[in-house]
Order: sequence, then structure tokens, then C-alpha cells
Amino acid sequence: MARIRISKNSFSGGEISPFLIGRGDLKAYENGMSKMRNLIIYPTGGVRRRPGLRYIDTVPGPSRLVAFEFNIEQSYLLSFSHLKLTVYRDGTKEVEVETPWTQDQLKLINWTQSADTLLVVHPDLAPRKISRTSHTQWTISDWSFYEDEETGRLQQPYYKFGKDEVTLTASATTGTVTLTASADVFTSDHVGTRLRLAKREVEVTEVTSPTVAQALVKDKSDLVDTLATKDWEEQAFSNVHGWPVSVVFHQDRLVIGGTRDLPNRLWMSKSSDLFNFDLGEGLDDEAIEFAILSDQVNAVRSLFSSRHLQIFTSGAEWMVSGEPLTPETIQLKRQTRVGAPVDRYVPPRNVDGATLFTSRDGQDLREFLFTDMEQAYQSNDLAMLCKHLMNDPQDQDYDSYRRLFYMVMGDGTMGALSVYRAEKISAWSVLETQGKFLNVAVVGREAYVLVERSGGIFIEVFDDDLSTDSSLFGMDQEGATNWSGLEHLEGQKLKLVADGALMSDQTVVNGQISLVDPVFKLEAGLSYTHVLEPLPPAPQATGNATQGGRVRLVSLTFRLKDTLALKLDVGRGLSDIPFKRMGPTAILDSGGDQFTGDITVRALGWRSRGTEQLWRVEQDTPLPFSVLSVVEEMTANA
Repeated sequence: MARIRISKNSFSGGEISPFLIGRGDLKAYENGMSKMRNLIIYPTGGVRRRPGLRYIDTVPGPSRLVAFEFNIEQSYLLSFSHLKLTVYRDGTKEVEVETPWTQDQLKLINWTQSADTLLVVHPDLAPRKISRTSHTQWTISDWSFYEDEETGRLQQPYYKFGKDEVTLTASATTGTVTLTASADVFTSDHVGTRLRLAKREVEVTEVTSPTVAQALVKDKSDLVDTLATKDWEEQAFSNVHGWPVSVVFHQDRLVIGGTRDLPNRLWMSKSSDLFNFDLGEGLDDEAIEFAILSDQVNAVRSLFSSRHLQIFTSGAEWMVSGEPLTPETIQLKRQTRVGAPVDRYVPPRNVDGATLFTSRDGQDLREFLFTDMEQAYQSNDLAMLCKHLMNDPQDQDYDSYRRLFYMVMGDGTMGALSVYRAEKISAWSVLETQGKFLNVAVVGREAYVLVERSGGIFIEVFDDDLSTDSSLFGMDQEGATNWSGLEHLEGQKLKLVADGALMSDQTVVNGQISLVDPVFKLEAGLSYTHVLEPLPPAPQATGNATQGGRVRLVSLTFRLKDTLALKLDVGRGLSDIPFKRMGPTAILDSGGDQFTGDITVRALGWRSRGTEQLWRVEQDTPLPFSVLSVVEEMTANA
């Protein structure tokens, strides 16, 4: 009977798909786990219990979280809800501003920031500009395209939506004129929009019929004549034909991508003149406009400024190059054929020079990375080994401080990808809470989440000093027995950590909890459970003795780091593990010092199915837990 020792010195494979149980030959299998829930993977290979979530505020309904960072010292969390924007600074509400976006429209808002201005677009609404003048002074206004003082023309994009043979005839060349079309052109939404006839502008004031409208001549040069002309076009962005889908700043230009009626078109402003889209004569600094033409309509879903301008469409990914970008040097090349979601905006994020984006089918997290060898982009799938975790991604952001990429799933869980490309680390774990994760936004070093719980929808932030969710932490220099401020968790049973010691659970009544003895420091919040479960021993590691044979776990040796609780199942049910600390043997509890060192646990029982896990860590105790490596000693009988 063979005695085998298997050392797991790294958990950098993360949680991998159960369909890979037969692939013990993979490096990811050696470093992977069957389950990693509410655990964070160190880039060095160990794992620890995830931080708790500190309660920030209750929001009126489903919202969209957006980071606004003016500089290191001035950063804000913006919460877009139904017709309202709430601004938070350092977790404190600063101001509320009325907005035009309804709750149902929040999924498709798209934004970009420059200094103290945030540009926000939505395909059904006129784009807005949100400006900050101080911590508490924020304004929202419509975009204002550059107006040429000499001509009175607005330098916004124009396009002829009607068929080429359709003509327009003006009844006069100045003042209020009647426009007559040779085919149906006008709708009631045309009121307030501008048209160009032979490059001269008019603004529609009234629509009489689909072929007749009244308009005011806005061009200071008046119209050319009153003859029927095919040389006419209307503003590209309007209630008639839709508003911009996406927006970004790139090489000192404002880039707009796609509308409802022009889904595959891009517009670039003049250089250093962000709201001037005058094409002029095609000089180097003048505006640029082009369509993405290919074998299918590639509707622009998002834009990203990186080494090149990256365009993510419904069916492919594109690169716009040119150093610098000018009407003469610009080049458009399709790179990969993955596609991005069309029913929501999931913002692409930069991670170590690569752009991570969600695939259209919601099954992939793709790494869009330029390779010098091929001088092209590749789209590698970072979720190839854990497809069971990918469940209709809704939002994503990257925490560079913790090197964690967060991805909010449609089922309310959140994937946490520990990514470090230089060390070839790409490890997934799953974050769960009592409720559903809805949104995520990283502001500086703070990772905020929007969470739906039984008591409402809350903004919360990961806090390394806490071990419960939706929690509050308080201090009282004289000690207190009654602790209030917990109205958001009314009727909920909470975990308590008082003066560093674990206390019995308490239920919130009238927004407060009452203790028997006074305490000076108290953390109160909802529990969450972390789970660490290994893959079955691979036949390659046991000399093929475990495939078709039996295996018995003899002992486990954990190397722990700064740990205060360990609950383990080695086949006899979950139990707290006794181990030596400061001399005597005792169950590790909340009143002790954090333990760092090795602990060995004996086990009994044969396993014969070949796909069973030999052990499992599972606990909701709100105390630190961290493991660096595990050594399994077992016997195998072929």
C-alpha cells in the first residue's frame, strides 16, 4: 500500500471547472481548487478570507456606480439612480443632482472623464456634461458644439439619412422658410434639429407633414438658392436618429462611436478642440469621420484609449492607428472576432497594458493584448478553465492596489480574478454575500459595491479591517451596551466582534443591539462563509493509483499565516481544529493571538469514487484566516 505526500505550495490556479477533474496533467490542476468562495488569492500563491463590507449608504433603487478621480486627493464615487446623481467623497454623501436618466436606462449609459468634467451618453437621450467646481458643487448640462461666429454654423456631425435621390427645396433664402422634400423625411422629432442645405444651416421649427416643414435660417450667409437640391444632410445626433452610444478621449480628440441609426460610424473632433467636428479640407488637425465597413454591421458598443484607439463592436474588435491620428494617416484594422454585449455597457478595463473586456455571449473575459511579434492584437480567454463561474457579467472594474479584477455576475455573485501577467498568474475565486452584488466601482484604493439585500439596496466598500458584510464599526471610550445606527439591517441576525473577541449573535431591534456587558470597540454585520475545497488527487501525482482505486487521507498539514479560526472537515463533519498556541493546546478562538505556523490534522476513512474531495475548510466565523500551503499525506490502493 503506497504512502504518498502531495504538497500544494500555491493556490494560483484558483477555482477551476469540475469538467477538468480528469486533467491532472495541467499545471492549473496542480495549483487549482475545486471551490474557492469568499477567499482572495495572493499573487504569491496563498489565500486569505476576503475583507468584509462596510456600510456606506442606502440608495433608492437600482443604481450605477462610476468612479470620478480628479487627482489622488480628490476622488469621488458617483451613484446614478432614477433621475438622480449622488456624489460621495471618502464614503460621505456630498451632494445630489437631478439627471435625465431613468432606472431602466442606466445599463446603457457610457462615460469618459477629462479633468473635472464627465461626459455621459445614452443612445436614447441627448448627451450630458457633468462638471465639478468644488466638493459640493456639481452641475449637469447639455453638450454645446462649437458655433462658428462668422457663419452661425454649429460644427457638429451631419449625415444624409434619406436616399441619395431625395431632394429638399427651400421657399426662400433667409428668415423663416418652408422646406419641401421629394419623399417622406420629417417627423415631429425634427423640431429643434438642424439641417444643412448646400452647407448652409437651418433649424426646424415646425413639421407640417412628412414632406413639409418650417425652418429658420441660422446661417449668416443665407441659403444659396431656392432650387431643389440633393446636397442636404441633417445633424447626426438627434431624437430622430438616436444619440451617441459610446465616447472616449484619445490623442487630444473627442471620439464618438455609434448611434441607433448609424451604429457602425465613428466621429473624431478636431485636435485640441473637443466639441468641433468640422471636417474642413482634411488638414491634419481637422475632424475625422468614417464608417466601419465589413461583412456584417459592427455596431459600436464601447471605445477604449490605449496604445491605439480600440473599438469594441457587437461582432469584432478593431484597432485605429496613426501616429498621430490625422485624416491622412488613420488606419482601421479588424483584430479579433469576439464581440461585446449589446444590451448593457460593461466597461473595458486596463490591466498591466492589456484591455480586459467581456464577450458578447457572456462566457469569456478576454484579454485584448498587442503583440509586437505579429503587430496585432490577440484576445485570450482568461476564463477558459472556469466557465462555470461566468454567469452573464453585468459590470467589472480593476483594483490595482490589491491586483484584483472584479466581475459582477447576473446571479448576484462576483468573480474575483487575481491577475499578474508577469508571473502568469490568473486565478479566480467567487465572492458571495447575503444578497446580490449589482455593481462595482474602484475609486483610488477603495472598491465600492452596490448590493441588494432584504432590507434594500446599499452602497458598501471592502474594508480590510472588517470580517462581516454591510457592517458598521464603532468606538466608545467609556464602554457601551447599546449600539445604534443599524436601521439598514433591521430584523437581521448579526455577527459581533467586540474588543477583538467574538460574541454571540444579536438581532437588530429598532436599529440597535443591546449587550450584557459594555464594550469599547464593536463590529456588527452580516456573516459570510468562506470555503476552500481541493480537487481530487490526480492520478499523475499518485502513480495512477487513485484512478479506479481507493485512497485514504492520513494527515493534513496547513501552513497558516495570521489566523484566528480554522474549521475543517476531513470526512467526519466540520469542526474547529485544536492546535498548540503559546504552549497549551486549545481550540483557536477569538480571544487568542493570531497564529502563524504549521498545524497537522489526522484523518481516517477510505474514498473509492475517485472524484471526491479529501478535505474542506468552511466557516463563517468573522475572524482572520490565511493559508500559505497544504501537505496531504495519503495511502492509495490500486
